[in-house]
Amino acid sequence: MIGILDYEAGNLGSVTNAFRFLEVPARVVTEPAGLRGVEAMVLPGVGAFGDCLERLRAHGFEGPVRDWIAAGRPFLGICVGLQALYEGSEECPEVPGLGLFAGRVRRFSEAPGLKVPQIGWNTVKQRVRECPLFQGVPDEAHFYFVHSFRVEATGAEVVGTTEYAGEFASVVWRENVFAIQFHPEKSQKVGLMLLQNFADWAYERTVAL
Repeated sequence: MIGILDYEAGNLGSVTNAFRFLEVPARVVTEPAGLRGVEAMVLPGVGAFGDCLERLRAHGFEGPVRDWIAAGRPFLGICVGLQALYEGSEECPEVPGLGLFAGRVRRFSEAPGLKVPQIGWNTVKQRVRECPLFQGVPDEAHFYFVHSFRVEATGAEVVGTTEYAGEFASVVWRENVFAIQFHPEKSQKVGLMLLQNFADWAYERTVAL
């Protein structure tokens, strides 16, 4: 069972529907107690970085998210769910991120011919082809993005990058932690393939544990 965290800052309906279409058992989790019986966690995020982190904490999810990741259990962050894993964002500098990865979130630089926010399709360059999320996904496949801020990071966790006003991290992976800047639930066939890959990996990981 996949648990999709509901902390009033995520695109729950489309993510839940995507797993339902794939026939992957998933449910929305509104409080930490609801994580009982869940084998994998999805942290979606839509809107401002500060609002997302403050709501995550207000709903009592920060500790459970940290404990979940520390225990080696499968985790997937989507959009601001990726940004939340880093130290902070210039969008809301007074609100700290989870700090699980080194790096900060910064607004796209203005560039001729490029609009901010980035809204629409863009490609993902696979830097580490062995990432389980990329199984069967073509290199430089198109995914759907909606964001004004991007992660500025160069650590080994960055396994996929995208070009928009410069290169930025669009897929990160370290051990049991996966996170993506784009919206797989809106990315048609390749997005569904990526979600299926996460679900398959999570199942195998759970069995191994």
